[in-house]
Amino acid sequence: MSKTEKARLRTHYDDTVRGRLAEVFGFENPHQVPQLEKIVLNAGLGDAKDNPKFLESATNELAVVTGQRPVVTKARQSISNFNLREGMPIGAMVTLRGARMYEFLDRFISTAIPRVRDFRGFNSRAFDGRGNYTIGVKEQMVFAEVNYDDIVKIHGLNITFVTTTDRDDEALVLLREMGMPFKGETPVVV
Repeated sequence: MSKTEKARLRTHYDDTVRGRLAEVFGFENPHQVPQLEKIVLNAGLGDAKDNPKFLESATNELAVVTGQRPVVTKARQSISNFNLREGMPIGAMVTLRGARMYEFLDRFISTAIPRVRDFRGFNSRAFDGRGNYTIGVKEQMVFAEVNYDDIVKIHGLNITFVTTTDRDDEALVLLREMGMPFKGETPVVV
């Protein structure tokens, strides 16, 4: 994708979703219309302290899935019961914004979600009260970009969709209009 082209979901947001949100919630100012601010992918890897190859594999998988190099997260404090010391690497995270965010969301909705076994939709009541929505993915193999031969160990990850609104109902309508399949609803085809 060149710099002048917009991501497919960004074009859909500009052409369709903004108008629908303004109509549903009665926004008069275009800056009031909520939008997706960022997507954060976080993989907590408890075994990374014992197996550095697992941490390297997980960061490579996140880089392939997102197209952006992840940051290794380190323990903030020592916990003796877990044999964990402050500063030890325990996970990896990526924050996506702009075109990469919309490209990831498009691939997540169109290719990764259909690969989840027995998927019936996301819970529409799992918002955090501030307009953000977090999904837990049980295994990284739902992403088509991950090579099965390179997997050291199966791990899950959290995906957080951060919106510019602080109301859950506005964020729900935003994500629904962007194509996110929620339980008991027919998905919007983009």
